[in-house]
Amino acid sequence: MKRKLLQWHPAFQAALQIELREVSGCLTFEREYNLTEKPLQIDTLIIKKEPGYRIEKSIGRIFRRYNIVEYKSPEDYISINDFFKVHGYTCIYQANTGRELEIPPQELTITLVGYHYPRKLFLFLREHYHAEMEAAYPGIYYIHGFLFPLQVLVTRELSKEENVWLSRLHSNLQLHEDIEPLARAYKGMEKNPLYAAAMDLIVRANWKKYQEGKEMCEALRELFAEELTEREIRGIDKGIEQGIGRGKVDDILELLTELGPIPDRLRKRIASQSNCDILTKWLKLAAKSESIEEFSDNMTQVK
Repeated sequence: MKRKLLQWHPAFQAALQIELREVSGCLTFEREYNLTEKPLQIDTLIIKKEPGYRIEKSIGRIFRRYNIVEYKSPEDYISINDFFKVHGYTCIYQANTGRELEIPPQELTITLVGYHYPRKLFLFLREHYHAEMEAAYPGIYYIHGFLFPLQVLVTRELSKEENVWLSRLHSNLQLHEDIEPLARAYKGMEKNPLYAAAMDLIVRANWKKYQEGKEMCEALRELFAEELTEREIRGIDKGIEQGIGRGKVDDILELLTELGPIPDRLRKRIASQSNCDILTKWLKLAAKSESIEEFSDNMTQVK
């Protein structure tokens, strides 16, 4: 049996609803909402059932009546183009109605969600639009000065106590800091489809951590035994790994292109790397680097 490709978006949808479960009765979640009759989708549309209802949880405090959410997986990043794309989608959503101002523009918000801090986007917005960035809460940045209220959620920086699931929706979890708290949060919720969807993805993405039998207590091993079998793991298709690696190479090169011309020698070195763990680290390094030279100098330290 071949292992399934990691489907991050359904797990994000589940984790988002888990984080907002205390107010779920006041919200409607529309997954992959079609903006037009032909496919033009936004990741998530959250609608308050009661317009004036205030959400106290930090990720939802900015919400108004209609809230557009765009999610990027840990292998991806929030780009400048994503910023404009989601603004365009939001405008289409507002305008594509039967009556004028049926959806009041002042009742719209935008949320961009990603694992990596969007340094290039923030620099671009400051330089070209003099945008103001406000670090409202851990991992939550408000961007002021645009058409709609906008927040950026950097999931790796979110409070792990307040956002148990979103903050751990990645492939580099630690046993005691991350896996054990997830196990406690998951216990008793195994039959809930939202929890099951989020946990299934997290287990698959972190299976090497879950296999570390010497460190893992038997209770955790039993808890995750139903989520993923050894037979599935042994059946991993090599071509899937190669495809993931190729995608990461392309993402690294795209990020570096924004910093300037990439020397052929550096391009070939990146393209020839087949270790997915190293490529992941290089991708994070590229997202943080201020120049090609900085990336090239630091990549040799990655192991």
